[in-house]
Amino acid sequence: MRVVLALASLKFTPVGLLLLGVTSVAVYKFDHAATPWLAAPLLLLAINLIAAVATNGVFRRQLPLLVFHLALIALVLLAAAGRLTYLKGSVEISEGAQFDGQLTALEAGPWHRFGLDRVHFSNESFRIAYSPGLQRDNTRNAVRYLDADGAEQRTEIGDQTPLVLAGYRFYTSSNKGFAPTFVWYPAAGGEPVLGTVHLPSYPVQEYRQARDWQLPGTAIKVWTMLQFDEVILDPAKQSEFRLPNQYKIIVRIGDLRRELQAAEAIELPEGRLVYDGLRTWMGYSVLYDWTIHWLLAACVVAILSLAWHFWRKFASTPWNSEER
Repeated sequence: MRVVLALASLKFTPVGLLLLGVTSVAVYKFDHAATPWLAAPLLLLAINLIAAVATNGVFRRQLPLLVFHLALIALVLLAAAGRLTYLKGSVEISEGAQFDGQLTALEAGPWHRFGLDRVHFSNESFRIAYSPGLQRDNTRNAVRYLDADGAEQRTEIGDQTPLVLAGYRFYTSSNKGFAPTFVWYPAAGGEPVLGTVHLPSYPVQEYRQARDWQLPGTAIKVWTMLQFDEVILDPAKQSEFRLPNQYKIIVRIGDLRRELQAAEAIELPEGRLVYDGLRTWMGYSVLYDWTIHWLLAACVVAILSLAWHFWRKFASTPWNSEER
């Protein structure tokens, strides 16, 4: 009983709050991947609150106050669980390509159960309008996916409207650009390999539309650049992201330099590289946090129970207590 009373003490609360502050600063300053550290002080605060409710009779005598503190306990526990099981990442997918279950960048809690292999969808196309001054409006991204029953579905997502599959939420981002597509035919035989080169994001890196990449199964480095003169996004008027009408694809392999049109090829001792055409790619933000809806429910319960408590408190006392 002494242990429970000690845990319920208000002297224990500042310790948990101090640890929460220290870990929050550490995560912000050093490494966001360390966010699971926040779970420890949150659990300490939850234990402190549970012990206080268990040992203080006033909570049992006032139902609204009890419900409010139980909701607070749920909020703290859910926040701790969320930090242990969350995932945050990003991925780039070419137009017409499928998500392969791999993220280009991610951070996750130690208890996250990876289920991205159950997620199947493809990026069909997207449209983005820009207001004068290159102010990006809503992104409308058409996607095709398989639902829980394996049936094919189509929908449109955006920056605020996610595609939710297996608990993972895929949002479009401002990260997008052009993607020259190539087919590599190895000289030694085997299946040809279709691949896209995601050039730097456009228009953020408008004047750096080039990238190095490596031919599959070889040590050959390929430098690829997209060159065009037309204005895609005009800062002086409304415009829309699109492929250029006239452009050049410039490829350099060692001392070899070629300008390629669709279906043109470069012959190498190791194989044949064919330029297949120009596409777009979209960058997605990926989030997983199963606690979101439960946190909202706990917040609603906490607000309603606190309102109930104060209503009972003030309703029992006349607003004007002067006797007339």
